[in-house]
Amino acid sequence: MAARSALWRTQGWINGSWRAARSGMTYPVYSPSTGEVLAQVPDMTPEDAQEAVQSAYQAQKSWAAATAKERSGVLRRWYDLLLQNEGDIAQLVACEAGKPLSEALTEVRYAASFLEWFSEEAKRINGSIIPAPMKGRRVLVLKQPVGVAALITPWNFPIAMVTRKVGPALAAGCSAVLKPSEETPLSALALAQLSVEAGVPAGVLNVVTASRRSTPALVQYLTSHDLITKLSFTGSMAVGKLLMSQCASTVKKLSLELGGNAPFIVFDSADVKLAVQGTMASKFRNTGQTCIAPNRILVQSGVHDEYVQALSEAVSGLKQGDPLSEGVNQGCLINITARDKIESLMSDAREKGARVEVGGDCNESLGPLFYQPTVLTHTSSEMRITQEEIFGPVAPIMKFDREEEAVALANATPYGLAAYFYSSDAAQIWRVGEEVEAGIVGVNEGAVSSEMVPFGGIKQSGLGREGSVFGIDDYIELKYLCIGNV
Repeated sequence: MAARSALWRTQGWINGSWRAARSGMTYPVYSPSTGEVLAQVPDMTPEDAQEAVQSAYQAQKSWAAATAKERSGVLRRWYDLLLQNEGDIAQLVACEAGKPLSEALTEVRYAASFLEWFSEEAKRINGSIIPAPMKGRRVLVLKQPVGVAALITPWNFPIAMVTRKVGPALAAGCSAVLKPSEETPLSALALAQLSVEAGVPAGVLNVVTASRRSTPALVQYLTSHDLITKLSFTGSMAVGKLLMSQCASTVKKLSLELGGNAPFIVFDSADVKLAVQGTMASKFRNTGQTCIAPNRILVQSGVHDEYVQALSEAVSGLKQGDPLSEGVNQGCLINITARDKIESLMSDAREKGARVEVGGDCNESLGPLFYQPTVLTHTSSEMRITQEEIFGPVAPIMKFDREEEAVALANATPYGLAAYFYSSDAAQIWRVGEEVEAGIVGVNEGAVSSEMVPFGGIKQSGLGREGSVFGIDDYIELKYLCIGNV
């Protein structure tokens, strides 16, 4: 657990104080790798959320009135504090999310980068002066904060997804009500403690926690509340569509990142060694539990066998085990539901002719949530495993012959978040880069995330972008100001 006791928080954070649920109810947070109960946290309801929303609404006006430089300074101090406590926070992330400690530390630094980036962007929210259409007028465009933002974050990156949303919200002058995943609230609560130390005023950031049972009612309260004018959600497509419909009655501004079904294409001209390295970096990070992980690996026939052999060797070399143990680079799945889904997908794939090259089963010696890193060949579009988001350490490989075939397969999905392809043909790089339908495209590169680039998808993978100079736009409204008789 966290060596620094102040970071070990097991209550919600509302209006500048740590709170139990008004009902007194709690729920357990488990370690997925050991099954032990890490903590009991408040099982909050709309009654608790009501106070959080009112607190955020009252605090937002004064926070927006602060100078951009003042808001920037607070975010910068938060960034510094997160790096100063990175080891303790990484331990929390590893324990409650089940990812290896080295990956957890990387995530903490990634999370900190969003606070640093948006501390700088806070000072660059510039409006415009437009040439007036007639004499005696001045036309201006102001950029103002959208107001109170409801932020709903997932468990797979329990701290980075918080800062990627809270950073731009606070930089823009918004206040926030954060609802972290029921699986991983401890990281978010530790981050809230650091926000206090950084000087984030009471009410500007509120954190409400809830069990899986209580979450739907609490979230619906947030999505239907008149005082909340912005919703940012990262999670499944099905839940995102539900939240989108719930926001319709109050016409909230939306940012939705709804997962993916990323293709990873290896053309005959590719450097196979680099392609395998890219696959390992993109597919097996966080045990395959990332929204931009390759879900369908499409390999051209000329390099198919070479690639399969090289990837199988690389996957066989992964070390799975206790996330806190040295040298471990593969952790566990988040819960039994995730394991059951993978087993169901694997069963369907086997029945339809897929062949297991490496792995293919649970590693019961380590625990029920440890699924072996797996390579599948002879997969096809008729298999569920190539159509549904796997969210686990399984790499299904499909063989293709022509470029047009690969692009058609890549685009044959309602998702459009990420795509990858490897080629040394310059003309092909231009063609495929423009034709593939995704908001993020890695060309000869498997690690594409950064605070400086716009993260988001097209089609049914969502709305809006996070990170980069564009990430703050979703927390800003434009106001046209016409001054007459000048």
